[in-house]
Amino acid sequence: MVLLFIDMHTHAYWKHPPILVRFATPEQLIERYDEMGVEKAGIMPIVSPEIYFPQSNEDVLDMVAKYPDRFFAFCNIDPRALTNSPHAPLGDVMRYYKDLGCRGIGEIMPNMPVMDPLVQNLFWHAEKVGLPVVYDGSDVTTGDFGLYDDPGLPQLEHTLQRYPELIIFGHGPVFWSEIARLETPGERGYIFRRDGGQVGRLPQGPIKEEGVIPKLMRRYPNLHGDLSDGTALNAFARDPEYGPKFMTEFQDRLCFGTDMCGAGMQVRITDLLIDWRDSGKITQEVFNKVARENAIRIFNL
Repeated sequence: MVLLFIDMHTHAYWKHPPILVRFATPEQLIERYDEMGVEKAGIMPIVSPEIYFPQSNEDVLDMVAKYPDRFFAFCNIDPRALTNSPHAPLGDVMRYYKDLGCRGIGEIMPNMPVMDPLVQNLFWHAEKVGLPVVYDGSDVTTGDFGLYDDPGLPQLEHTLQRYPELIIFGHGPVFWSEIARLETPGERGYIFRRDGGQVGRLPQGPIKEEGVIPKLMRRYPNLHGDLSDGTALNAFARDPEYGPKFMTEFQDRLCFGTDMCGAGMQVRITDLLIDWRDSGKITQEVFNKVARENAIRIFNL
């Protein structure tokens, strides 16, 4: 298998906590990546308890130390850490992990508003330290994980305005659902059911009118797109004419990812990218940038 891809977004655990989600071990990831043609991946620790038992940055650094040719490290910092204050010295921690080789911060997932002063403190320090951030979003403020934003993502826009030198990767349903104009606010994502599992829906069908994501990306060069998980795939595959045009326009700010949440998880974005390349919907240059070159440049690999 030719190694075509660099995965900017994955997860791994040495040992599984006693809950339902069973993330892959590093060895299981490598086995899957050999099958998929993924050369290297950025492992993101999970530190916010809304979704999973917290994981240490040191866990990820140990994985990278054992398999340096296959993984690179992100650090993650909950914005409530170190005094639960908007004046917490998070930059000191960021500089420490940057010196140890961490290439970004993420995946940021506490269920707090994007404009919460604690979250803004995290972004402020990340800009000063020079580490890109990756965040997941939510359309509710309780019973979920991810940073809350309103329809139209005004809190994200204000953050992009406040920190113009900070590279921010949007990820997940709240972000990618707004590639087109929303039909209803509730189609922005999923929420947890009381009896387990999730309920919700993603927008389907052709792009009748552009949403805020292409508009924000045109206005703010610091906004980037993380193509991991099925919500990015849905955003691109739902309109096979608009999707390649969007990818071509923003070819320098999109990065392939998987968000691998288990050794057997299906990842279909690889097939989509290869099909679009082979059918001429995107050029070889666009494919190379999205598949690997942007990640090499942005994360200094």
